[in-house]
Amino acid sequence: MTAAPLAEIVQRRDLAFQLYEVLDLEALTRTGPFAEHGRATFEAVLDTAERIALERFAPLAARMDAHEPRIGEDGSVVLPAGVREALDDYFAAGFHLAHLSEEKGGMGLPLTVSQAAAALFTGANPSLTAYPFLTIAAANLLDAFGSEDHKRRYLAPMREGRFFGTMCLSEPQAGSSLADIRTRAEPIDGQEGRFRIRGNKMWISAGDHELAENIVHLVLARIEGAPAGVKGISLFIVPKFRVADDGRVGERNDVKLAGLNHKMGYRGTTNCLLAFGDEGECLGELVGEPNRGLAYMFHMMNEARIGVGLGAAVLGYAGYRHALAYARERLQGRPIGEKDPESPPVPIIRHADVRRMLMEQKVHVEGALLLCLDAARIIDLMTAGDDEEAERRDHLLLELLIPIVKAWPSHYGLKANALAIQVLGGYGYTRDFPLERLYRDNRLNPIHEGTNGIQSLDLLTRKVPMANGAAFRVLMEEMADTVRRAGEDEMLREAAGSLEAAANLLSRTTVRLMKAMHEGRIEAASANSWRYLQM
Repeated sequence: MTAAPLAEIVQRRDLAFQLYEVLDLEALTRTGPFAEHGRATFEAVLDTAERIALERFAPLAARMDAHEPRIGEDGSVVLPAGVREALDDYFAAGFHLAHLSEEKGGMGLPLTVSQAAAALFTGANPSLTAYPFLTIAAANLLDAFGSEDHKRRYLAPMREGRFFGTMCLSEPQAGSSLADIRTRAEPIDGQEGRFRIRGNKMWISAGDHELAENIVHLVLARIEGAPAGVKGISLFIVPKFRVADDGRVGERNDVKLAGLNHKMGYRGTTNCLLAFGDEGECLGELVGEPNRGLAYMFHMMNEARIGVGLGAAVLGYAGYRHALAYARERLQGRPIGEKDPESPPVPIIRHADVRRMLMEQKVHVEGALLLCLDAARIIDLMTAGDDEEAERRDHLLLELLIPIVKAWPSHYGLKANALAIQVLGGYGYTRDFPLERLYRDNRLNPIHEGTNGIQSLDLLTRKVPMANGAAFRVLMEEMADTVRRAGEDEMLREAAGSLEAAANLLSRTTVRLMKAMHEGRIEAASANSWRYLQM
């Protein structure tokens, strides 16, 4: 047996149920910035995304996995044929601009729709989507914090698809411990805002390639004399090729590819060790104010963390769809009560344990996808609303949810992939089916953009206590409202009671952990952070 291509990456009926029946996306179109859109617009966008994902992205997934990036004889990165052409179709359709207002050249779509489309591309080929998705996030950061000059010379070509972008945080000796980064920035006399950058960055996704005219690296570094720790980190634009004042791409900046990391999954995305200023002058341009770089970078990191959760959910979903298709067709064994050995074998979906594994995958991936789409909906509510108090509550809720949106899907989406392999048995463990690749790709998601352990610490020690627990209170009020409304429906009453009991346990646990931290027992409290995030 061999795998047949999926007709749908995410079952569109499932997606429509989540978007319109659960999240009531059409409510966003009644007033405000999304009033010109409607369900017909949204479905047309998703139709186009699905077509490009299935026709252009999906056929490259196995090829990019089997033929990972390599360094050619001239020192450039070599990728399989077809990658640039598929990205050209993506950019031509405008998906990198879908979330932007029409004034900024975008489609003016709700982020929820843009994220639903992103899920289709990631489910088809996560290695390929990393290139435009990182560029979108980097462009959003420059839009928020870059100068007008930065926007003219860097942001504009990024949004045209001519320049790509990256985020450069980690270093070989520091990893996630950004307080320990060593990359330095030295001011250039007579050139305000311009610096010489020296140092190394590790694990840089899309850090070098030949897919674009230029690569705009957003680099965290320390200006000489800056405070120690994270309070002394600044953010710099460091282009692969220098960009003149008139916007022309000029000579090579001293950003060198020092090596490619060979990964378990996401093999089609270059992952690089970069050296800055080792062999010449590496020029960087300060973004915003000195020593505020980490605060600016969180704009991109939070966006990336939502993207990680979404990717993990949809990779788990793709695995589930393959396992379900296989279970419906694979003939093996007989019903447990059938004693006649001459009776014909039945599809394995008839076996109770296979149905158990399929159902477990289904609840993991549908719940994870909904969690990610709901985070996008909260952002849309803040964009569309004019109620300051409602916007404050939504912002608090989103801040609390971001570590959960990153970590929960990346844990349980991977668990769904493992169950999908189990459904196929020996076939699942071979390359005849894409499940082993999906598992390898998804195994990255609990690690990058802040490991799941870091997310749990962020939740427990920063997000729950912030503003004297205001964000946690908003979440509890949302749960209480859900319990009340669900309790009015006879079919949901039992589930409402279960949620109420779980919320009460969460509340008591939170009080106990906050008390422990207040008493100085931070080590003991934080040892429970992962279990707390799962709760």
